[in-house]
Amino acid sequence: MVKLQQKSSLLIMELPDNLPLVTAEAMSEAAFEQFCAQNRELRIEREANGKVTIMAPVHFDSGSFELDVATDLNIYVRKTKNGKALGPSTGFKLPDGSTKSPDASWISAEKLANLPAEERKKFAAVVPDFIIEIRSDSDKLKKLKRKMEQTWIGNGVRLAWLIDPVKQKAYIYRQDGTVDVVPNFEGKLNGEDVLPGFELDLGMLKGEE
Repeated sequence: MVKLQQKSSLLIMELPDNLPLVTAEAMSEAAFEQFCAQNRELRIEREANGKVTIMAPVHFDSGSFELDVATDLNIYVRKTKNGKALGPSTGFKLPDGSTKSPDASWISAEKLANLPAEERKKFAAVVPDFIIEIRSDSDKLKKLKRKMEQTWIGNGVRLAWLIDPVKQKAYIYRQDGTVDVVPNFEGKLNGEDVLPGFELDLGMLKGEE
């Protein structure tokens, strides 16, 4: 259990070593934003029920994989000048009440044009069109799959990739409910009709043997 103590305007955490953790009590959106501002070194998400999930920083390989994937996505977006690519620190306030941060994401130019300026200065109430989640050694695959279906696709993401360097598999989730499994890291993933022309070489995520 995560213990939160209020001292003047500062929220203090007492954390055991076995992260990730979920708070025992729900937290309001305002309190969550304050909590995140005071604990920027942590990866924090708010669940639909108001409880907060606190995750440890990722290990060396996971951090490298996240950067590689986000870099390739950003290069594609810069070339096509369509929308905006965002990194793993970006939180999205989703329709189900949760606030989540994928490892990489993309928002179309059309959706971006309708995003009010004030939403850019906080956790924006917008659903990305495309997201990528990368499994780390400590992530439970079953939980990640549930997140892909219920949180991302369930809230309106059009295309979502779950990449598992642990088992060297990838899972492709689509808005129509179909899911494809890529059984190895020998090929490439493509952005289909959501990100035409975008490809991700899975081979670069094999890590050191």
